[in-house]
Amino acid sequence: MDTIKTLMEHRSIRKYKNTPIPENILKQILEASFRASTTGNMQVYSIIVSQEKEMRKKLWELHFKQDMILQAPVTLTFCADFNRFNKWCKQRKAEPGYDNFLSFFTAAIDALLAAQNCAIAAESFGLGICYLGTVTYMSDKIAELLKCPEGVVPVATLVVGYPDESPELTDRLPYKGIVHHETYHDYSEDDINEIYREKEALPQTAELLRVNELETLAQIFAQKRYAKKDNVFFSKQFLKVIKDKGFMNND
Repeated sequence: MDTIKTLMEHRSIRKYKNTPIPENILKQILEASFRASTTGNMQVYSIIVSQEKEMRKKLWELHFKQDMILQAPVTLTFCADFNRFNKWCKQRKAEPGYDNFLSFFTAAIDALLAAQNCAIAAESFGLGICYLGTVTYMSDKIAELLKCPEGVVPVATLVVGYPDESPELTDRLPYKGIVHHETYHDYSEDDINEIYREKEALPQTAELLRVNELETLAQIFAQKRYAKKDNVFFSKQFLKVIKDKGFMNND
């Protein structure tokens, strides 16, 4: 399957066959992630591969009991990781200065770029993937379970396996809603109406509004899925993890 076709046919898979991924294929997928762009070629990330049933069951508990973790044979946790780089610096008579938020952000970007390379590689082999947003909600507990030392913070999780479903492609915003030429062009009220018209007109949207007894799709996002109180709570929790792992030294 060519790369553009793989990208354009991406869909999140939430049901998997209990079929092992051949070791040589898994290795190629992981090595493809190493070829992702990275800040200064530092590769300040690590990937924790979970295949044992007992470990995946523990991860299932922490990821709000999403059954795809139990079904898919592989769970990959991508971590922002300055632990390895810091140790290398110290062993080579260089004093590392990466105990700050910018360094965490750099490492998180590296980890996410590697994760996306991994996802594309997996799909090119006919495998399915799904990102688990719960990783940042439960980063402290996941870090503890996976024995992440100082300088290592889980920032992305992928389940990988052979699909046991073939869902329709998820809707996406139109070109006009995302692309700006030369400078950012702010959206008028008419622009917003045009950009979200198709999404708001979907049958799935009508069903969501009926079930949630709400007037608009925006209310579902702002009041149900990603409410401010939850965002604030998990933000504080995640910032604490980042600080506890040594990334918030402002001196």
